[in-house]
Amino acid sequence: MKILALIFFQYCLFSGSYYASAADTLAPAQSLRNGSTLVSPGQIFELGFFSPVNSNKYYLGIWYKRLPDTVVWVGNRENPVIDSHAFLNISSTGYLFIFDGQNTMIWSANSSRSANNPVAQLLDSGNLVVKDEDTDEETESYLWESFDFPTDTQLPGMKIGRNFKTGVNLYLRARKGVNDPSPGDFTYGIEHNGLPQFFLRAGMKKRFRGGPWNGIRFGGLPPQEGPLTVCVFVFNTEEVYRSYEVVDKSVIMRFTVNESGLLERRVLYENTSEWTTMFTLQNDKCDDYAQCGPNGVCKIKQRPICECLEGFIPRSEREWRELNWTGGCVRSTPLDCRKREGFLQVENVKLPDLLDFKLDNRLNLEDCRAECLKNCSCTAYARSNYNGSGCLMWFGELTDIREFIVEQFDQNIYVRLPASEVELHSNKEDLELPLFDFVTIASATNNFSDSNKIGTGGFGLVYKGELFEGQEIAVKRLSSNSRQGVEHFKNEVAMISKLQHRNLVRLLGYCIKRDERMLIYEFMPNRSLNYFIFDETRRNVLTWPKRFEIIMGISRGLLYLHQDSRLRIIHRDLKTSNVLLDNELNPKISDFGIAKMFGGDQVEAKTKRVFGTYGYMSPEYAIDGKFSVKSDVFSLGVLLLEIVSGKRNRGFNHPDHYHNLLGHAWLLWNDEKAMELMDRCSEDSCVEEQVVRCILVGLLCVQKHVEDRPTMSCVVRMLDNEEIATSLPRPKEPGFYVERSSGDTNAVGLHTQPSTENALTLTQEEGR
Repeated sequence: MKILALIFFQYCLFSGSYYASAADTLAPAQSLRNGSTLVSPGQIFELGFFSPVNSNKYYLGIWYKRLPDTVVWVGNRENPVIDSHAFLNISSTGYLFIFDGQNTMIWSANSSRSANNPVAQLLDSGNLVVKDEDTDEETESYLWESFDFPTDTQLPGMKIGRNFKTGVNLYLRARKGVNDPSPGDFTYGIEHNGLPQFFLRAGMKKRFRGGPWNGIRFGGLPPQEGPLTVCVFVFNTEEVYRSYEVVDKSVIMRFTVNESGLLERRVLYENTSEWTTMFTLQNDKCDDYAQCGPNGVCKIKQRPICECLEGFIPRSEREWRELNWTGGCVRSTPLDCRKREGFLQVENVKLPDLLDFKLDNRLNLEDCRAECLKNCSCTAYARSNYNGSGCLMWFGELTDIREFIVEQFDQNIYVRLPASEVELHSNKEDLELPLFDFVTIASATNNFSDSNKIGTGGFGLVYKGELFEGQEIAVKRLSSNSRQGVEHFKNEVAMISKLQHRNLVRLLGYCIKRDERMLIYEFMPNRSLNYFIFDETRRNVLTWPKRFEIIMGISRGLLYLHQDSRLRIIHRDLKTSNVLLDNELNPKISDFGIAKMFGGDQVEAKTKRVFGTYGYMSPEYAIDGKFSVKSDVFSLGVLLLEIVSGKRNRGFNHPDHYHNLLGHAWLLWNDEKAMELMDRCSEDSCVEEQVVRCILVGLLCVQKHVEDRPTMSCVVRMLDNEEIATSLPRPKEPGFYVERSSGDTNAVGLHTQPSTENALTLTQEEGR
C-alpha cells in the first residue's frame, strides 16, 4: 500500500503535462489522454484509447495506424473506463496506470524491477515496452512489455507458450464479441504434459487440438512456414514457446482467435486495405475435438465421416446410425494378455490425445512395441520423435484421432488387438510383391482421370497408367463401397503373386494407402476377349487361327492352375471379360479375386456364398455352392462355344427355340449341323476339323454331371491331338438344358444383372 500511495503521489505531481502530438514514447512527466496517441517510429502501429461501436466504454489499445479498426492488443479489457476522460500514465519507477476522469485507477502494469529513468515506447513490432533509458541499449531487457500479455492476436515476434521457471503462461484469449473486446470464452495456447500440444478451449472444454510435438512439427497442425514466414519453436527445460517472423517486410501479418473460436492467420499486402486469410487451423468437422468419440477415427473424405478403429465397434449402434458419435467405440473382442496379441498399424493420422500415457525417449520403435506388449494395460504405441528414438504408449481409450489426406502428415499409430483381429484386418502382411507408393500411382494415371479409365466392374475401376521410366501399367482400384472387394483384394494379391505362366496376367505390385487398395498389373493394350469376340466390327480381327490360339492359351493357363503350379487354384470366375489380350492378341487369364486354393488331395469344396457370373457357372456351383476343378472346366466349355460362335451364352436368342447357347450347340450337334455354330466372319479362315473338335470338347466340358466332364489335362490333349478327338464319347445334354419361356432370356431361376468388363458379379444366396 505504501508503494501504491507513493506512485499515486508521483502521478499527482505530473498529471498536468500530457501528450497532444503523436510521439512514440511516454515519460513519467507526461500523460497520454483520450484523443492523443503514440505512434511507432516507422508509423506502423498506434497506441491510444478507443471506444467500440455503440459503446460508452473506453479501452487502451494498439492498432495498425493505416487500419485503425484492427485492434491487436487491449490493456484494460476487463476494466473499461466508463467516461471519455481516461488517460495513461507511467510512474517514475516504471509502473503503467490508467485513470478515469475521477482520478480512479482502473488498470495497472507492474514492471519486473524499478528503473532510474523509465520510459514507455511503442515499437514497430506492435510491442508496448517499458525500459530504462539509462541502460545500454545493447544489453537492456524490458521492465515490462505488452507481448507478455497477449489478448486475441499474435504478432510476429510474439511468443505463445510457457516458462517453466516463472510459471508464466502466454496464450491468446478471444474477444467476447465483434464490438466487445472484453475476454471471451475461447483460449488458445500450449499445454505441456510430457509433450507440448496446442489446445483451443471454450472455458475448460477442449474444442481443438494441434497434436503432440514430434520433433519437426505439431502432429495435428498444417505446415505454417512458407515464402512469407519462418516459424520458431523452442522446447527445453526452461521454456516452451512458438513464434513466427515475417520474411517479406512489405506485408503485414497477424494470427488471431476470434469470438467464434476460429484460428486463422491473415495477411495484408502492400497497397491493399483488405485482409487475406492465409490459412485456418480448423478446416473441417474432423478438426473438432473428439468428433468421433473414444476409439473412433474421423475421415473427412468419406460419408459418414466417423468410423471405428479396426477391431472396434460402435458403443451404441442406434446413436451411430443417428450420426451421434460422441459415445465412440468399444473393442469387438476384448484383450486377453494370456493369449497371443499383436498390433495393427493405422497410417497417416493425428495421434490420440495424451490423456493416460507414458513417454520414454530412450526407446526406438521396435523396443516401444516390446515394452507395450509386456504391459497388459498398454493399448497402443507410436514413435514420439520423427527424427529419432522416442516412444509414446497409451493406456486406456484413444481419443481425438483423425485421418489426414495430405502427405505431410506421415504419422502412424500401432493399436493393440487380439492376434485373430490383427490377421483379419491387416492388409499388408505376407504380401510378396512390391508396394507402390500412392503418389506414384496417382501420377502415373494422371490423378485417376476419366481419360485414363479403361474398365469398370464390381471390384471398382481400372485405369491405364505409365510409370516414370515409361512402363505401361493397368491399375485396378478397389471401390470404397465394396465390402467384398477388400477380401478379394487380399486374396488376389496373395494368390497371383505365387503364379507364373505365359497365359496368366502378371501382377506387378499393389498399393495400400488408408482406404485405397489397388492392384498394379502389366498393361494389356488389347483389353479383354469380350471386347473383340462380341463386337460386330472388332470380331473380324479374330480369324479362326487366332481364335484357336486363344482357346489353346486359355486351356494351358487353366491346366497350369489346376495341375502344374505349386498350388492348385480354382478360378471360379472364368469368362471372356477375365481373359485379357496382349499386343499380339495372346490370352492371359486375369482376376483372381474369388479364386480358391486347394491343398493336398482336396478335390472339392462347398460355400454358402456363391460368387461368379451366371452363364459361366456350373450347375452344382450355382445351385448348391459346390465347386472343384470341374467347375472351371464347365466355364471353359462355355468360353469355347462363345469363341467359336461369337455369341454370348446368356442372352442368346434363336427364332426356333428358347435354349441358351449351350442348348443350341447341342441341338446342332445331334442334327449333325455343328458347323452352323461357326461365326460367319471366320468361315473363310477356318479349319473345319478344328472347329468341330472345339465344339465337341466344349460340349463335353459343359456336361450337367461333374463326372461326365473331362479334366484339363484331357481337354488340352483333345484340343491338340486330332487322333484322340476321333475316339471321344458323344456328349449328353449340357447343364441348364431347360427351355426358357418366350419372354425370359436368362437361365431358369437365375436372375441377375449382366456382367460388365472386368466385373466381379456377386450372386445372392437363396434359401433352398
